[in-house]
Amino acid sequence: MAATLAGRITAANETALRRLAAAAPVLTRIRDAREAIPQFGGRVLLHAGPPIAPASMCGPMRGAAVGAALFEGWAADPAAAEALLDRGAIALRCTHDAGAVGPMAGIISPSMPVAEVRDADPGITAYAPLNEGIGAVLRFGANDGTVIARLRWMREALAPALDAAVQRLGGVPLLPLMARALTMGDELHQRNVAATGLFFRAIAPALVEGGAAGSALPSVLRFLADNDQFFLNLAMAGAKAMAGAIREIPYSTVVTVMSRNGVEFGIRVSGLGDQWFTAPAPVPAGMYFPGFGADEANPDMGDSAIVETVGVGGMAMAAAPAVVGFVGLPSLREALAVTRSMAEITLGQSAQFKIPALDFAGAPTGIDLRAVVRLGLTPVINTGIAHRRAGKGQIGAGVVRAPLLAFQRALAAFAGRYTADAGAAPATVAE
Repeated sequence: MAATLAGRITAANETALRRLAAAAPVLTRIRDAREAIPQFGGRVLLHAGPPIAPASMCGPMRGAAVGAALFEGWAADPAAAEALLDRGAIALRCTHDAGAVGPMAGIISPSMPVAEVRDADPGITAYAPLNEGIGAVLRFGANDGTVIARLRWMREALAPALDAAVQRLGGVPLLPLMARALTMGDELHQRNVAATGLFFRAIAPALVEGGAAGSALPSVLRFLADNDQFFLNLAMAGAKAMAGAIREIPYSTVVTVMSRNGVEFGIRVSGLGDQWFTAPAPVPAGMYFPGFGADEANPDMGDSAIVETVGVGGMAMAAAPAVVGFVGLPSLREALAVTRSMAEITLGQSAQFKIPALDFAGAPTGIDLRAVVRLGLTPVINTGIAHRRAGKGQIGAGVVRAPLLAFQRALAAFAGRYTADAGAAPATVAE
């Protein structure tokens, strides 16, 4: 019977790898979130990570939720927005439950523009908000007048211009941009300079030729040119669409979601559908900006680990020499070692994402729940470090190891669900 269970798991995981290899996510629209995402109705905010109550939110996520309430006009000032949150007048829902992803706090409100990414063959659609740039931004909990004004400009000028350009192009396939950027020094989490440049090259002619941006065109072009991380959110939506194709394959042990809300780290596993398995979110290790230290750091936060889930970001650290020092690794040799070690907990190599420093081998992909627990080796995630207090913003960058406890809990649940059906002992699941 154990062989039967092992065979079912192997077959399911092979299906997952085939679906990942066949993925073809395309940016199709830039739309208001309320038009694109059914979960919006009334005062609803989406947030990164597993479910969380207002009283349990970390500082930057709560600050971002307050900012979103101000942006939507639900409250006249931060105190009024806080009161709405505390009495439950604003509903909080997970981004992943809405087929969406957002960096850091991950807050998405109804009238925010979102990138819509589709993979036509499996019929998967995923969403992500547009990247605001760096500095005082909502995703790190900033919510002053400058932040709100930028969000309104993004809704009123940037989003319509981009939407018209994307439609003029008939959509923008994301994997070719992502794959090429990986050969140009990006790992598509901490570094998106090449990917953003490639996207700019693709979209700029359509922005100009379409004329939809009008007087806003110079500011739109400048915003894109000045924002090295603009592509991050598109990469996240692309990765979410890829992972969506393997969301619920019975008997599959492939991890489909890794996400954090600043308090808890959570994962989902293909064979267990949308069930969360959580552990306390760790504080990243890395480099801090001058004047800041680890005592001020918030535990890890954001949906951006979806890119590691499909084989880039920290999994492809060897592709991005420029990231090594920024995230606190001692050398490129260490980055190569990280990527090689990730091959021990994955099922194969990516068919799309090739790493020059490894003789163009595919990046490790298909995180296997069993291997993680058996080896005690968890995925490496590249990440920004947020200050504990709302509005202080990013104070550093580094890497974080996903907590083993979340994977152990998931494996126990997997054994409970499948070993009875297969007539096998729970211990055989991890073999």
